[in-house]
Amino acid sequence: MDGIVGRVALVTGAARGIGAAVCEALTTAGARVAAADLWTTGREADTALRPADGTDTTPQPASGGTASGSTMSGGTAPEGAASGGAVPYTLDVRDPAAVEETVAAVERDLGPVDILVNVAGVLLPGQVGETADDRWRQTFAVNADGVFHVSRAVARRMTPRRRGAIVTVGSNAASVPRIGMAAYAASKAAASMFTRCLGLELSRHGIRCNVVSPGSTDTSMLRALWEGTDPAGAREATLDGDPAAFRVGIPLGRVADPRDIADAVLFLVSDRARHITMHDLLVDGGATLRA
Repeated sequence: MDGIVGRVALVTGAARGIGAAVCEALTTAGARVAAADLWTTGREADTALRPADGTDTTPQPASGGTASGSTMSGGTAPEGAASGGAVPYTLDVRDPAAVEETVAAVERDLGPVDILVNVAGVLLPGQVGETADDRWRQTFAVNADGVFHVSRAVARRMTPRRRGAIVTVGSNAASVPRIGMAAYAASKAAASMFTRCLGLELSRHGIRCNVVSPGSTDTSMLRALWEGTDPAGAREATLDGDPAAFRVGIPLGRVADPRDIADAVLFLVSDRARHITMHDLLVDGGATLRA
């Protein structure tokens, strides 16, 4: 695709789901991809996404690497991360020093970063009165602070080069109130507005910043929400809506595939979107009724 062949792209949250799909789309389009995520020995890194009480969300070092931003050797990236020639990097986006080290390593190994896609995120559901302080902070540390840390590090390097494209994967939850989703929705709203403000600041340097906001997408994050229920019934409720929870369904009649979101990202980082910045592109099958 125009403006992607030969470019260097950094993708966070690359280990699975939407992040893995973005990596695959970018490599297929001809980009050189750095796939950054927090992998752990013997288990998938996004166990922090699971809402079970007592889940340990403390970052653990990946096999053959550390949480300080070093290149990963060994270990397995779940669900196709780093496939198609992407280079894996271990990264905890909550750690600004690790972020700086990783971005420097990517530019040393692959060349100047032309494309950044912020995908790393966590979902720890719970109603406000039952939400512990640490779960609130954990959600913002990844979903908002992480976007800030990585975007800042990359923007500092893009600015003197006067080129680049940044996309943050947000959520339609940022604009639609939902029961049990206050922390997630608020953190995604913060990341979305941050990205748009960054786009305004960087516009004079020719750098574009946009948001892709998915709705319900077939990933481990969504499936974790369905645990303890009948999966078929949960999927049907997602499609049809739940009046008791004040939630509409999906007009297009299906849950998104991660590739649906990846295709939107691919468009926004390409030259075909060369005059688009500070835009929030909803990819939710019409679930917000304003897509």
